Amino acid sequence: MPPAVPARHRRTTGGQRADCTYFTAVLEKIRVPRIGPGRPRTKPDRLAADKAYSNGPCRTYLRCRRIRHTIPDKSDSQAARLRKGSRGVRPPRFDEERYGIRNTVERAINRRKQSRAVATRYDKRGYVYLGTATAAALVIWLQT
Repeated sequence: MPPAVPARHRRTTGGQRADCTYFTAVLEKIRVPRIGPGRPRTKPDRLAADKAYSNGPCRTYLRCRRIRHTIPDKSDSQAARLRKGSRGVRPPRFDEERYGIRNTVERAINRRKQSRAVATRYDKRGYVYLGTATAAALVIWLQT
């Protein structure tokens, strides 16, 4: 089972809010501990994300911070690039094998969403929802 995500790396937002709006805020808070002495790293080795993060601002941010990433391209972006022909930009590199590793994370999220209260988000307040999601994670942990 993958390690739990520390609370400082989580952001609880409204159910109607797009995930990519907090992309930079979450990445700015990442601290990867070093083995041995030294400050924690503030940049991951690599990032894998789904098509929701395949937009210009997210990709620009990753390029500026020199974070290698594996994000599939949206079909409408591919079509627009093909329409532009030689004026279109070069397609981003995509490693299917590396992207397939995300399956572990997706399965963990889907297990948590088996809890009806987590999947539908009945709770109005963020801290109540966070408690519900944590309780669902504890139940999964105790069952394994």
